[in-house]
Amino acid sequence: MARELATARRKRPAVRLFWESSIGKKVVMAATGLLFVVWLLAHMAGNLKIFFGPETFDHYAAWLRTIGEPALPYAWFLWVQRAVLVVALVLHVTAAVQLSKRDRRARPVRYVHGQRPRATFATHTMRWGGATLAVYIVWHILDLTVGVANQDFVPEQPFHNVVADFQVWWVNVIYLVALLMLGLHINHGFWSAAQTLGIKSASKDRTVKTVGTVLAVVITGGFMIVPISVMTGWVS
Repeated sequence: MARELATARRKRPAVRLFWESSIGKKVVMAATGLLFVVWLLAHMAGNLKIFFGPETFDHYAAWLRTIGEPALPYAWFLWVQRAVLVVALVLHVTAAVQLSKRDRRARPVRYVHGQRPRATFATHTMRWGGATLAVYIVWHILDLTVGVANQDFVPEQPFHNVVADFQVWWVNVIYLVALLMLGLHINHGFWSAAQTLGIKSASKDRTVKTVGTVLAVVITGGFMIVPISVMTGWVS
């Protein structure tokens, strides 16, 4: 029976075997997580153009829709980018949920006091922080992409939409809380991804933790400065 199971397992496609293994899921999480970090840095840099005024910011937003022309039709680059990000997000979340279930099955007896040894605050927030970010992504799309959650949304006027949005105090609360969760997620997730990809020596571990912290602070701060600037009247 064991031999038959082993033979059947060998006949499965390599990609499926990779996905079904715990290390495969961790590698998928690491790769998609790093993709998100790169995208967030680019997105943050674009957002900071808001400090150059409405003309520059609106022109930048319009330029994004022309990337790839004439090889790609108008706005196709953005749709391709969104499709890739959605697939990456589904893989990331699915792998995280499945690994969490495996971890619970492997440890039927809870840790003493319900806590993992030497776990950091960021470690404890990875699961529910990730869920918070998933809800935030949906909100963000409805708010500033589709516009149904923005009461003063004007199509193709992103500067106006951002300023109108962040003048509402509770919208700022939503974004600032979500961005803090994002920073914690990046801080721990970057280190975890490096561990998965084989960076485990003591000296490299300190460097990776430092890089992860810097990335978390830069990305979080870079995104937070926009709603704070609108709220305080610096951008209007």
